[in-house]
Amino acid sequence: MSTLENRGRTALLVVDVQNDVVGSAYERDAVVGRIVGLVDRARDAGVPVIWVQHNDEGMEVGTTEWALVPELVPADGEAHIHKQHGDSFEGTDLEDVLAGLSVDRLVVAGAETDACIRSTIHGAFVRGYDTTLVSDAHTAGDKTEWGAPPVDQVIAHTNLYWSFQSAPGKTAAVVTSEDVDFGAR
Repeated sequence: MSTLENRGRTALLVVDVQNDVVGSAYERDAVVGRIVGLVDRARDAGVPVIWVQHNDEGMEVGTTEWALVPELVPADGEAHIHKQHGDSFEGTDLEDVLAGLSVDRLVVAGAETDACIRSTIHGAFVRGYDTTLVSDAHTAGDKTEWGAPPVDQVIAHTNLYWSFQSAPGKTAAVVTSEDVDFGAR
């Protein structure tokens, strides 16, 4: 249903599940555990897994802070996207990687809900991708001291509004990790 032609594959996009990003995130262990399960199921289904890692002056490439959490181990040949902006597409080769894999549907999990996840799902959708947000496989750190709602409310709101996202020729969806169907179109 996406607006991208001559494609037909799904990919799992794992965004910023890095030591510094999720170290003190809301329900960190449960969310990471669900992402581990998604990665295993995607691989079993022959669905590409794409790893996105943010870097900046506080999280430089190659540092412990920048590294993926130890529970998540990329397999040989899986794509790695290095970004410096919230939207995983901006300033990266993500679109080229997805085109090379004939992907037109993304299943998205990771961190941070109110920043890079939100930016990436919108970025994917406006670029023509069918975009599924995994409702229980994204998280964020507490930003209430700066006036943000508690993280559970940020997650609930993001899941709510994404479930009503629409545009001609593409779909947006919100499903639990248990209900992700990598073969469904």
